[in-house]
Amino acid sequence: MKKQYKILVLSDLNKSTNNTLKSSISLAKIVNAEINFLYVKSPSDVVDTENQLSAMRSINQNYIITNNKITDLINSISNAYNINVNHTFTIGNVKNEIEKYIEKNKPDIIVIGKRKSKLVNFIGDNITQFVLNKYKGIIVIADGNNVLEPNKELDLGLFNNSITNDAFLQEIIGSTKKPLNYFKIVENLSTSNDQKVLNNNKIEYAFVKGSNVIKNVSNYLTKSNVNLLCISRNNSISGSVKTNLNELINKLDCSLIITL
Repeated sequence: MKKQYKILVLSDLNKSTNNTLKSSISLAKIVNAEINFLYVKSPSDVVDTENQLSAMRSINQNYIITNNKITDLINSISNAYNINVNHTFTIGNVKNEIEKYIEKNKPDIIVIGKRKSKLVNFIGDNITQFVLNKYKGIIVIADGNNVLEPNKELDLGLFNNSITNDAFLQEIIGSTKKPLNYFKIVENLSTSNDQKVLNNNKIEYAFVKGSNVIKNVSNYLTKSNVNLLCISRNNSISGSVKTNLNELINKLDCSLIITL
C-alpha cells in the first residue's frame, strides 16, 4: 500500500496564506498526502490588559474569531480542490508550540510561506530559520506569488544537482515536466551562462560565482518557467560552489524544496 505522507503547513494568516495552501494542495495531490494546518498566536497579540478576568475574556473571544476565520479559509479552498485540510489553532509561545506539534505529529514535509525579499516571520521571530534548525526532514518554502497550482504539472529545477533517494522527492520528480532544469554555480567558466542540453530529460545551466550570481540564477529560473527548485542543505557537488542557504531562500523568486 502506498504511503500517505503528512504535510504540515505553518502559517501566520498573512495575505499569502491562501496561496501557501494552494501550493501545499498541489504537492499533496501528487504524493498522496494529508494536510495539517497550524497557526500559533502569541498571547501578547491577544491580551492588552493586566486584569486576569478581562485577559481570559479577550483570549476566549479572540480564539473563537480566529478559529472561525481559519475554518472559513480552509473550507473554501478544500471545497475548491476537493481535498480535506485539518487545522489546529492555539494561543501560546509560537516556537514552543510549533516544536511540540512537530514532535507529537511527526510530519514528513513542512510547508512555510515566504514573503517577498525576506524570510517569513511570525510575530517578529524567524520561524523559518527555527524550523530549519530544529526539523531535519523536507521543508518547502512556498513563494507567495509563484504559486504551485493544484492539478497542474510542476516545472521543477534542481540546484547543484540536489537529487536524493528520498521517496517523496522521487515522486515529485516523476510528476514534473521534462526536461528537468539543473542550475549550478561554479568558480570559473568560459561564459557566464553556459547552457547545455545533456539529453531529452535534462538541461544544465552553469553560472560563475560573483556578486550578482543569485540574481542571475533567479532570472533564468523565471525564463525557464521553473516554479519549484530543489536545494540540498549541503548544496555543493564536484565542480560547484556551495551557496548560503538563507541567501537562496531570500533571493530566488520561486518555491523551494529543501532536502537534507
